[in-house]
Amino acid sequence: MSETTIDTNALGEKIVNVLKTIYDPEIPVDIYELGLIYDVFVNEDYDVKILMTLTTPNCPVAETLPLEVEEKVKSLDDVKSAEVEITFDPPWSQDLMSEEAKLELGML
Repeated sequence: MSETTIDTNALGEKIVNVLKTIYDPEIPVDIYELGLIYDVFVNEDYDVKILMTLTTPNCPVAETLPLEVEEKVKSLDDVKSAEVEITFDPPWSQDLMSEEAKLELGML
């Protein structure tokens, strides 16, 4: 029997594409370009863990945004489970935004 190895890069790209459909309600830029996603982990059981932050600890979507991220990532066929962990270490800053996001917001 040959072992099948999962293509974590391909799955990672799918996850990133899903993350790019989720927007911060106060900023017209997706959460990935904003730099709110710190890390995405995928194990061999197709369990996904996403380490993310929010623009501020009392962000109005602190309750709903992580759930939306989990639901959308779980909706991918290849994903068995998804868990979002919120961290404020390091705290989010505008430096984490992509060039694209800064351009979109007129910061460049």
